Amino acid sequence: MTASESTQITRRSSTQHYQTFDTPPPKSRGRPNSGQSESSGDGSHDPNDYNDQPGTNSPLPKKQMAVLAMIALAEQTALNSISPYLPDMASTFPEVEPSQVGVYVGTIASAFALAQFATNYYWGWLSDRIGRKPVILLGTLLTALCFVAFGFCKTLWQAILVQALMGVVNGNQGLVSTCLGEITDRSNQSQAFTYLPVLYGIGGITGPLLGGLLIFERNPFTGNKSTYPYLAPNIVAAAILLVDFTLTAIFLEESLEDADTLPKFGKKVRSLFTWLWQFTGFSRHPTYLRLPQETPYSSLHRGTADTEDHDSDLDSASEVSSRDNHHAEELTWDEIFTRDTILLLLTYLIFAFCNVSFNSLFPIFAQAKPPVGRHLTPSEIGLSQGFAGVVTIIFQICIFNRLRDKMGNRWSYRAGLFGFVVSFLLMPFVGYKSQDGESLTRKSALMAVELCFVLLIKTVASVGGLTSALLLANYPQVTNSAPDNAVLGALNGLAQTLSAAGRAVGPFLSGGLFSLTSKIQPKGEAIAFGVFGAVSFIGFIMSFGIRGRSLEADGWVSDSDDDNYKSDDEDEHNGA
Repeated sequence: MTASESTQITRRSSTQHYQTFDTPPPKSRGRPNSGQSESSGDGSHDPNDYNDQPGTNSPLPKKQMAVLAMIALAEQTALNSISPYLPDMASTFPEVEPSQVGVYVGTIASAFALAQFATNYYWGWLSDRIGRKPVILLGTLLTALCFVAFGFCKTLWQAILVQALMGVVNGNQGLVSTCLGEITDRSNQSQAFTYLPVLYGIGGITGPLLGGLLIFERNPFTGNKSTYPYLAPNIVAAAILLVDFTLTAIFLEESLEDADTLPKFGKKVRSLFTWLWQFTGFSRHPTYLRLPQETPYSSLHRGTADTEDHDSDLDSASEVSSRDNHHAEELTWDEIFTRDTILLLLTYLIFAFCNVSFNSLFPIFAQAKPPVGRHLTPSEIGLSQGFAGVVTIIFQICIFNRLRDKMGNRWSYRAGLFGFVVSFLLMPFVGYKSQDGESLTRKSALMAVELCFVLLIKTVASVGGLTSALLLANYPQVTNSAPDNAVLGALNGLAQTLSAAGRAVGPFLSGGLFSLTSKIQPKGEAIAFGVFGAVSFIGFIMSFGIRGRSLEADGWVSDSDDDNYKSDDEDEHNGA
């Protein structure tokens, strides 16, 4: 990049693009790929036909949304099945001291997040070149194999290694959001993206129930002590992913724009494994680092053998078409990184960090013995998480949209951050369960009510806050200048990086802090929760600086003073 390019960005005067923090910018500008016909019956459409009609929403592509929903739900169910039994599993490893369970649980969880953080970009990069579908299929299959391997882990380092491998091969969450952004447009995108947190919430129910209820300390057939007590939930999770793999292969349609210009399936497979071999083998001159040839669009269709065998065919048509010259305007970095943009990025980092920290802290706290923890079994942890998830889904479907329509995106986002503050502060003061055998006592019932109440606050805050964050990100008029994919892609990539970094360090820091503070009595465990509650509160205060009116949905009206404010970029745009 030259010096002049470092201070300004070229953008095109074209249709605005909307995408979420968790994904690269959509390639299709909301249009289905050329392989989708309007007669397919899946709700496919050309959103541009509707965008020209004010007040008209494009129909949702329901069939493809259902397939993406299945992918998201299967993965969330599998990934969430680990947390209920992970502290109990870590405590059985010969290298782990009872007082250090929190540290090692955090280490295992962070191994997954850190590996995902390091490789997420490359899966998105690869999907731009061979298509979304083959990358989703490969990620699903390899994740299923990792779950089977995790069930056989008997030592700490085996668990860390398998979780790291699982993080390396799992990049589907971002790709699902990318596909959803590519098959929708602004008129129906808010409605479509509202369902993603609901699916994550459902996965937060089915996953913990799967992981908590399928732990067998003794073999159910022989009655002997089980050699691999944590194998059953992993086998079931792998089976769910294999069913997901089969249905995805049959029903998912490629959403990448101009997908017909990509190499054929056999070429995609060969190129994919070539990339994996070169990437994992640290090739000195990998073909995926070669610059794309400066050829016209038609060069992708040359039928010569040399063209067919060259790895540069992996460069997608979207990259080639991006070289076309359009009317250009200059946009400086100061116009991109406005106060609203910076605060949205920072608060989203805090949101992701605190969310994953709570998810890591709770099972450690629940499994630990009194007076530090509450000595719950994996099944009790899974049931409590499942109950909170059920109530949260009801709230999300029946209540949240109405509240958000009244409160707006910004206030519902602030409410999510404040919900984290409340749940962190209340959790260490939940009562203890009775030690009177298997009988249900008043003390145990009261503890269960308190625990579920706190979990309910947290899960409502998480799902509601995530929905609002997605919607805020889907209205990127904080620059008020309609930047092109290069600009929004840079912001998108930065937000994804910050969020992934928070998810990577959160489990390790929360688990390590819990192990350290649990040695302080009484109520030393409250210090760990209090620290993360304070971080959440900082994010809550910072969110009040996000005041741009353009971040709200079209037609949203409020009489609050906050909405009479115009962000700096809006003032500059209007002044121009």
